[in-house]
Amino acid sequence: MHLLPTISTFFIVLSAVFVAIGWRQIIKNNFKAHRKAMLAAAYSALVFFIIYMSRTIFIGNTSFGGPDEWKIYYTIFLIFHIFLATTGAIFGVITLILAFKRKIKKHRKIGPITSIIWFGTAITGVAVYILLYILYDGGETTSLIKAILGT
Repeated sequence: MHLLPTISTFFIVLSAVFVAIGWRQIIKNNFKAHRKAMLAAAYSALVFFIIYMSRTIFIGNTSFGGPDEWKIYYTIFLIFHIFLATTGAIFGVITLILAFKRKIKKHRKIGPITSIIWFGTAITGVAVYILLYILYDGGETTSLIKAILGT
């Protein structure tokens, strides 16, 4: 099932591309294009999240299949990525809420920070994908539902 991770990784990269486009548009004071790009980024991130969570719940997470001596480094890197992704998602929602509520002064302060975190999330997400599906064969997957039900 390498197709779902590939598709979800595509959408997280696409969201980062839209953030970059939106950033460029706001620098040019093109507010409508900025809004469209950032909404496209948010929708792309949402599609990623839906695919990722569906896969996690129904299929499971793929363990690291690379060399055992690298597993600790991969795990530390994965924890860093998860921290970035969670922080980026929270910042993203807050940044969008500030924009929709027209609290532009706060939005302008937090927006660049959110963007940088999101770029880090996308980059580390691609690295995790490469480590799990390109450089090494992924390890075992376990369904979250099976793990919870003990079957």
